[in-house]
Amino acid sequence: MIRRASPEDLPTLAPVYAAARRFMAEHGNPTQWSDRYPLPEDLEADVEKGQLYVWTPDGAVRGAFVLQLGEEPSYRHIEGAWRSEEPYGTIHRVASDGTRPGLFAACADFCKGRMSHLRIDTHRDNAVMQHLIARHGFLPCGTIWVEDGTPRLAYDWLGG
Repeated sequence: MIRRASPEDLPTLAPVYAAARRFMAEHGNPTQWSDRYPLPEDLEADVEKGQLYVWTPDGAVRGAFVLQLGEEPSYRHIEGAWRSEEPYGTIHRVASDGTRPGLFAACADFCKGRMSHLRIDTHRDNAVMQHLIARHGFLPCGTIWVEDGTPRLAYDWLGG
């Protein structure tokens, strides 16, 4: 149900991310992603780096996410504290087309199977994602600032 994205998947991702942006706006989070985020070149770079994954619960691409291994520059400074400085993976750009439930659970399980330390962040207005992050065992660590200077709530998960 989860596989590494290929260049052939890129055209199917535009509607997935458009649906995710609509969902966020309809649920009180209209500003986390601009009307075009992520840009096509962001997704192309993620494919080239081998860090973009697609979720295909029924054979069609219904969701996507990034599992970035190694340091995330935005996480160098945190108001608060990470629970570990061990190597980690970062989950970014989680998006579903909304037709099937379960993307975040599948994403979290997939990522936990590959790294024993994960980090993730989300916007203060993204209550849905905050709930999902907590539900899947991530604990709050503080606040980080992303590239555009806006704050995000930061979480991590440490495997047993």
